[in-house]
Amino acid sequence: MLASHYYEGKIEAGCDEAGRGCLAGSVYAAAVILPDGYQNDLLNDSKQLSEKKRYQLREIIQRDAVAWAVGIVTPEEIDKINILNASILAMHRALDQLKVRPEAVIVDGNRFKKYQDLPHTTIVKGDGKYLAIAAASILAKTYRDDYMNKLAEEYPQYDWLSNKGYPTKKHREAIRQYGISPFHRKTFNMLGDGQLSFDFQE
Repeated sequence: MLASHYYEGKIEAGCDEAGRGCLAGSVYAAAVILPDGYQNDLLNDSKQLSEKKRYQLREIIQRDAVAWAVGIVTPEEIDKINILNASILAMHRALDQLKVRPEAVIVDGNRFKKYQDLPHTTIVKGDGKYLAIAAASILAKTYRDDYMNKLAEEYPQYDWLSNKGYPTKKHREAIRQYGISPFHRKTFNMLGDGQLSFDFQE
């Protein structure tokens, strides 16, 4: 069973991101504050759940949460500031939008930059340990999937409906054949050959 809180007696926001390892698309992050003592046995790391279950849980999280928000950083911004900084910025943007101000932040992973004056703790595999981080992972993942599914209608050749921008063989073959889209991250290793792919025509 996932723990409900890390910080005792504080209003705590859980944060996680989705899309960090993708070749295309924005990186999304979510921040979620759950009610004190909240329990939900269905909540887990979004990667452990089926797509159908993630979308069902999204509705439950949005209904039950004290506050929730999603932050987005674009491919252009990712290319300027790098993906680690972009992931943290997306989390800060999500925190900025919360209707209730948290008193502490818990974050999936091992890297974060201080947000305002709040105490924070990074937790490796936190999305499988704390409910608020698991909830954030589900929101970030489902909202990013919605966005990639929409882009896939415009750019069907990259197979984003199934790969969501991640570097699959089919995605890389399409880049080789068609070049990159305006939504690709130009500083990423597009073909997996160690070369940055600036020679592609958009």
